[in-house]
Amino acid sequence: MSTTERLPLTVDHLPEEKRHIYEAEPILSARDLVITFGRVVGLDGVSLDLYRGEVLAVIGDNGAGKSTLIKCLTGAYVPDSGTLRVDGADVEFKRPQDARDAGIETVYQQLAVVPALDIASNLYLAREERRPGPLGSVLRMLDKKGMKERAGASVQKLGIQTIQNMGQAVETLSGGQRQAVAVARAAAFGSKVVVLDEPTAALGVKESGMVLNMIKQLRDNGLAVILISHNMPHVWEAADRIHIQRLGGCAGVITPQSHDMGEGVAIMTGATKLTS
Repeated sequence: MSTTERLPLTVDHLPEEKRHIYEAEPILSARDLVITFGRVVGLDGVSLDLYRGEVLAVIGDNGAGKSTLIKCLTGAYVPDSGTLRVDGADVEFKRPQDARDAGIETVYQQLAVVPALDIASNLYLAREERRPGPLGSVLRMLDKKGMKERAGASVQKLGIQTIQNMGQAVETLSGGQRQAVAVARAAAFGSKVVVLDEPTAALGVKESGMVLNMIKQLRDNGLAVILISHNMPHVWEAADRIHIQRLGGCAGVITPQSHDMGEGVAIMTGATKLTS
């Protein structure tokens, strides 16, 4: 398959107001990704297209290749073969920083936040900004005030109402608020794609709802979102399309409108095959 050829895509089951998204070129494309670990096949020729302004969920049973696929898309793994394109240009990620430089940010299930630091410091962790002029260039002073203001703007842009004080220590936040900080950081620096790995796994009903609203806000802000989740109700609520992984390959791509949760799980477990 040519790297410029699109995957077959049926928009009949998508809401009419969403169909224009798929007329543009995919923001992220993977073609025929293969990776093995000794005799174990992690990915067996998986292809994927992701578009601006959509939430693409990736589901699958344990060992189906979800995490391996995401790690190949975000630079944590280098596939044995296959191609990646970002915004129409061929890319080759050797490390996660390469993916970040291309505008792809990832929020892993084990949140990479420093509890003792405040919210603003966590948002700008490893990306600290210096004060303008000689104070920054010569004395190397950090622009703490500016980072707090910009951190607050990032949080407000996601519609997060439960976080107001950017100087508050992360260790004083609830699980959902910590997840919000991690998502806000990804949104602030992920100019094209945000990848969320099980963002609601350890959260209660109310906080899960807050995170799902943030995911929808990311999409509405024009970002492309990949959502990895075992929670089928959350997937069917938030996703525009659903990529199903099975035994290292792609068992198909469906939508919440074309298939219900029971049918999606049946495809995921191999009880039934996807029919066109």
